[in-house]
Amino acid sequence: MTAHALGSFEIKSWNEDQYSELPEGGKLTRASVTQEFTGDIEGAGDVEWLMCYRADGTANIVGLQHFDGRIGDRTGGCVLQMTGTFDGSEARGNWFVVAGSGSGELSGIRGDGGMVAPLGQSAAAITLDYDFE
Repeated sequence: MTAHALGSFEIKSWNEDQYSELPEGGKLTRASVTQEFTGDIEGAGDVEWLMCYRADGTANIVGLQHFDGRIGDRTGGCVLQMTGTFDGSEARGNWFVVAGSGSGELSGIRGDGGMVAPLGQSAAAITLDYDFE
């Protein structure tokens, strides 16, 4: 049976570096980020995001996040893979649990969801629909 989790995260640290300049003012960056999750999803996450910024400041984002904590009533860890966009004021993305990445009581977890994160330290809204193998 699929469960629906709601929560939020806050950025605890953000370290972003440019690794390539693109023609017409764009750039490629990599951000190492730590997050704190609350709600139905509670714990800590470390994520690596790769971003392709256009000259207007909008971007496409891809990332892998290791989450450690509680989802629903189970504790453990898993990896979330995310793709999204940044429109200059908020990031929006979809994510899914990487198959075989669950550990502890989250072993066998599978699911997908999304996030909406306003620019800055404000809390981001997240969802995850999940079940277990």
